[in-house]
Amino acid sequence: MAVPDPASRIAEFERKAYGMFLHWGLYSQLGRGEWILHLDDDLEHEEYERLTETFTAETFDGREVARLAKDAGMNYAVLTARHHDGFSLYDTQGLTDYDAPNSAAGRDLVRDFVEGCHAEGIDPFLYHTTLDWHRNSKECSESAFDEYIDFLHDSLELVLTEYDLGGIWFDGDWSRDDVDWRLDERYALIREHQPELIVVNNTGIGNEGEVSHPEVDSVTFEQSEPDPIDRERMDKYVAAEMCQTMNGHWGIGAEDFDYKSPADVIETLATCRARGANYLLNVGPTAEGAIPEYETATFRRAGDWVEIHAEPVYEGKPVDCETPGRDVVLETEDRLYYLVFDLAVSGHENVTASGGGTGPRTIEGLNRVVSAARWLDSDEELRVIQSDDGDLTTVDCTGYPYGSNTVVRVAELIV
Repeated sequence: MAVPDPASRIAEFERKAYGMFLHWGLYSQLGRGEWILHLDDDLEHEEYERLTETFTAETFDGREVARLAKDAGMNYAVLTARHHDGFSLYDTQGLTDYDAPNSAAGRDLVRDFVEGCHAEGIDPFLYHTTLDWHRNSKECSESAFDEYIDFLHDSLELVLTEYDLGGIWFDGDWSRDDVDWRLDERYALIREHQPELIVVNNTGIGNEGEVSHPEVDSVTFEQSEPDPIDRERMDKYVAAEMCQTMNGHWGIGAEDFDYKSPADVIETLATCRARGANYLLNVGPTAEGAIPEYETATFRRAGDWVEIHAEPVYEGKPVDCETPGRDVVLETEDRLYYLVFDLAVSGHENVTASGGGTGPRTIEGLNRVVSAARWLDSDEELRVIQSDDGDLTTVDCTGYPYGSNTVVRVAELIV
């Protein structure tokens, strides 16, 4: 079977490659992650809901968020317009008073985010929960659940008519399998109001890569490296996206010191692109809405790597061939790129400390005539040897010059 051609919106989404996820809401004031209302048995709903009185959002600036995303090499950003606690960052216009304009913030924070993204050339996506603890959607009766779905659809229609979006990211359908989520109605609303939106519905941990409905445009891999998608068995071409936190949770954690490094981010982004997937990297803003300093610095430093390797990151598609270790070959419309992991630093043994190795690495099954190769970061030419039948291509990978290490080093293969 042939692989279906992607719709233009899906092809464009794949070229965006890299995005910022922002989990921010009332829970950010407690600094114990986004699920604290559900996990802390001593935290009463009434006490939690009083956090609206201190949710000032005084340092949240959608344009600053978008500038950081741009500096990081990201092309889209996803904000939690409403998370599982049921609190909305947008103006619900009377559907509920549990929203940002009725909090101490006194303003529509989604509008700030969307307008800021547009101003900086970042595509705004909105995360919208379908699991709602505020309305007891997980445990209510079927009739009450049906009323809840009416409320959810009214909320979505408002979002779709008020904000110019690039996509919408659902999360929570996994919470119940004993009810009718009325998905056809939900997706019909989207296609009626903004037909070119990218639709993502997170299938959650344990159901990675699952296509939950024909209108879904991208499958999800939550907190795990994506598997290559076998699209030959599909009626529709779907994209793939890995979503991952900078630490162990999505909302900010005041006592969490276990953060990813720029090197971790670079390796994961390269791995995602090697599997033909986007990478959506999360940050939990502070109670007031600022991006913390560590994440800001990490995003920008990884962004320096993206700037050097923009074409393979945004345009590259994985090539079906065998490579050593974690290495991968990507192709664009007219170029080949070899992404080399675990490369050593060259230098005197008294001043170098590096894992990996240098020297020849053989690609099997590339079946392209490669005349030369060069590192993108230095333009250094690399020796290439090919077998007579073109099946084996060996690239002599020199080590990093002392004082440099791009974590994943990229060579252009000249064909």
